[in-house]
Amino acid sequence: MAGSLLVGVDVGGTFTDLVVVDDVSGAVRVAKVPTTPANQADGVLAALAEAGVSPGDARIVVHGTTTATNALIERKGATVGLITTRGFRDVLELGRRTRPKPYGLTGSFEPLVPRDLRVEVAERVDAEGEVLIPLDEDDVRRAVDLLLTRGAEAVVIHFIHAYANDRHERRARDVVAGLWPNRYITAGSAILPEYREFERGTTAAINAYVQPVMHRYLTRLAEALRRRDARGDLLIMQGNGGTMSVAVATAHPIGTLMSGPAAGVKAAAYTAAAAGFRNVISCDMGGTSFDVGVIRNAEPSVSAELEMGYGLPVRVPMIDIHTIGAGGGSIARLNAAGILQVGPESAGAAPGPIAYGRGGEEPTVTDANLLLGRLNPAGLLGVRAGVDVERIRELFDKRLGAFLGMDPVRVAAAIVRVANDRMAGAIRLVSLERGHDPRDFVLFAFGGAGPLHAAALARELAIPKVLVPALPGITSALGCLVADVRHDYVKTINQDLLRMDLDEAHGLLAAQVEEGRRTLATEGVERESVTVRHEADVQYVGQSHVLTVPLPRTGFEREELRAAFEQAYRERFDTELGEMRCMVVSLRTAVVGRRRPVRLEALGPTASPGGAQPAGNRTVWFGLGSHETPVYRREQLVEGTVLAGPAIVEQLDSTTVIEPGDLARVDSLGNLVIDVSAAAPAGSAG
Repeated sequence: MAGSLLVGVDVGGTFTDLVVVDDVSGAVRVAKVPTTPANQADGVLAALAEAGVSPGDARIVVHGTTTATNALIERKGATVGLITTRGFRDVLELGRRTRPKPYGLTGSFEPLVPRDLRVEVAERVDAEGEVLIPLDEDDVRRAVDLLLTRGAEAVVIHFIHAYANDRHERRARDVVAGLWPNRYITAGSAILPEYREFERGTTAAINAYVQPVMHRYLTRLAEALRRRDARGDLLIMQGNGGTMSVAVATAHPIGTLMSGPAAGVKAAAYTAAAAGFRNVISCDMGGTSFDVGVIRNAEPSVSAELEMGYGLPVRVPMIDIHTIGAGGGSIARLNAAGILQVGPESAGAAPGPIAYGRGGEEPTVTDANLLLGRLNPAGLLGVRAGVDVERIRELFDKRLGAFLGMDPVRVAAAIVRVANDRMAGAIRLVSLERGHDPRDFVLFAFGGAGPLHAAALARELAIPKVLVPALPGITSALGCLVADVRHDYVKTINQDLLRMDLDEAHGLLAAQVEEGRRTLATEGVERESVTVRHEADVQYVGQSHVLTVPLPRTGFEREELRAAFEQAYRERFDTELGEMRCMVVSLRTAVVGRRRPVRLEALGPTASPGGAQPAGNRTVWFGLGSHETPVYRREQLVEGTVLAGPAIVEQLDSTTVIEPGDLARVDSLGNLVIDVSAAAPAGSAG
């Protein structure tokens, strides 16, 4: 029988984070070890060992992984073949006739499936689902032979209008399954029964592209855990903020894209709501990236309109996260114009920043924070041999200072300022540009580097409060533990709201609910209850803007849907078009298996009251000068502790900067709540 430990583990670009909660005693353990890019499973096992956890004692292990995301971004997935309708071989390449770069005839695009691996077969279904040309099964068999001869490892079956009638795709899949040497067969309508051939085809191609990589990785991980007597559930984090079993993840690995960042936003929503904040902008700054999400009324924004780069739309529901290359390991360079630029290139885990002492020679944001006194040279996580501060100064001067006419400390201040400017721009994109006023939100800062920059970002955007969770560096791992089991379904109907067959729509939603409940039962994951959410994709006839609006229940009425859409349209575009007709494009269902809540009180400090005493002092650069700044240990800060800036708060997994003029207090859950002053911090000369 499995033990009482709940394990959440998230693999990032630099570190693998793990949090363990004992469901009986409430005790918490954490671990943070370097990520192992060659095989992420090694990092997961190392994190378990670091925390002193035997897999046999774990009741459940929930894993957020970057395997699929990295394979797609780095173009290191499988060789994929495509079987498609005659005449539509180039749909994935033609796309929407956009350009990789908006200005100039520059840029190129390479589809995931090369042209010589895209094969046409005879079949045709019209937009109403009527068969015009029967499927030629001999064509399918010849296509399989050709693709295998040319080295395809995975195959996609993508027929035109299969969302309206998937009979040909299902039959072709059966034919291919009898000839294909492995399980890597993706039918587009099984992944996304939705209209728009380019988006549906690309989504299916992405699934096939990462499926062999994910299958091999999850198989290795599951086997490694079994060899160590693991008997509990292994769940995989999804990009939609839910989890799924390994069996579902290997069949539909596209759901794991952006699962790590999604776990972070899920944890932010959960933690902030427990602290009394329901409208939050989450900022996750790790080693390689800066991820921003918007949470309204304690629910992360979910979208099915995201892209993983030019020409790669992913039309499965994912938490709406904007990512830029601005992490602690982001490299600072001078561009061709001699202007300081930070990111998007990162030093990653190997060699990492100069401070890591692993051969890195490029100045990074982490190195800059260290030179400014914000990081402790003797306490940098993952650096056992100590930090050579003089070497950092030397390389800053040689690579940047000599060209900018600045000393190393001012170069470091400039790097932090440029990085902050980029990150503030990312926050504006998900807030101001989408009609949200940042002043109405709390900034939730996490990741190993997030709390270093949070106060400056909040001041730049006039956000009044910053919330730093008890364990900011392992928040994404915590997100894995608080995530529920979730499965999403969608079906295109393309019907005018006034003429829509309501009985058919209600039946479709009910069928999606039944399928979701059946999948949950098959997975056998422990859960307390099952909830259902319905949504509709709606647009005005003649427009291209499609908005997703919630439905109150399975048996909704026309007036309810119209009212919900008009409200969403008014919030998004600040106008009303009540005289226009509405088109219901698709109906969506999310079936969520609610898991037992995690008690956040266990994450708080265990020190006895008695007043916070600084562990020491050091000179820290703020604004235009330096301050002698007290340094506190986070584990010594109990509920009710108040810290006036400037102050530095250090802990195992992160460092928090409280700038001059700001005021921080510790709440009952161990969070640091920082009231941000409007004035920019000054500094003494020096």
